[in-house]
Amino acid sequence: MKLTILGCHSATPMIDTYPTAQILEIRNHIFLIDCGEGTQVQLRKYKIKFSRIKHIFISHLHGDHVFGLVGLISTFRLLSRETELHIHAPKGLKEVVTLQMKLADSWTNYPLIFHELDSKSSKLIYEDEKVEVHTIPLDHRIYTNGFLFKEKPHERKLDIKKAVKAKIDKAYFRKLKQGSDVKNEDGILIKNEEVTLPGPPSKRYAFCSDTAFNKSILPLIKQVDALYHESTFLESHSNLAAKTKHSTATEAATIAKLADVGTLILGHYSSRYDDINAFKEEAETVFESVELAEAGKVIEI
Repeated sequence: MKLTILGCHSATPMIDTYPTAQILEIRNHIFLIDCGEGTQVQLRKYKIKFSRIKHIFISHLHGDHVFGLVGLISTFRLLSRETELHIHAPKGLKEVVTLQMKLADSWTNYPLIFHELDSKSSKLIYEDEKVEVHTIPLDHRIYTNGFLFKEKPHERKLDIKKAVKAKIDKAYFRKLKQGSDVKNEDGILIKNEEVTLPGPPSKRYAFCSDTAFNKSILPLIKQVDALYHESTFLESHSNLAAKTKHSTATEAATIAKLADVGTLILGHYSSRYDDINAFKEEAETVFESVELAEAGKVIEI
């Protein structure tokens, strides 16, 4: 599982900062999470094969999380995309995008499929044989979700020597990797664990932006391998965090500690701060394993 940060600042784009957008590579998928202004430029800059993006997850309809989407949809059209594009987003985004396309007379030449979200409780919104994606209801000024990305269990590792010694036909090796017990050449049932080893552990990544300090998300993100949690303000501006329903670095670290996560990734920094290292320093007073999101940064989970 690999996370590439395309943008990680709040509100107004600057010369050297971009609003929220991330690429998560997970089990042969390339998922785009949020799509702030300039996202497609960042995709090209960091050499992401964005033609492989089939699913986009939008947390909420504030501009710094969605203003890059119409441009990206348009670019896909200009590149003669044929593959379906699925957009998982709050109800209302479909109306915004289709109005833009209608007025510009620029309908897509590929299937554009919206999955509108309006539930205030966690829901499974995507699933295949390898991955699940669930919403994480957040507490912001408008309807907002985070997203929990979960790998399904990996195949077990086959111990070839033990399988041969147990007289198991090669035709059953696939079933063994999938966790099944099988009969050998003598008709004896061989237990799976006798000839296989556990596969690599499944990973989980939680994306939480934007939100006020919110303990209700703890059961959903308990012990995830990595948590991205917005930290718009430092504690010295906690009054602004409360007013705007954002979080401080200390609050993000508190959530990470209470949820016992592997690594906390901070982001969504207010442009009022010149040095983002202050966010890491503040968070580390509460939680040890802290990373700073920065444009172009790649984090292996």
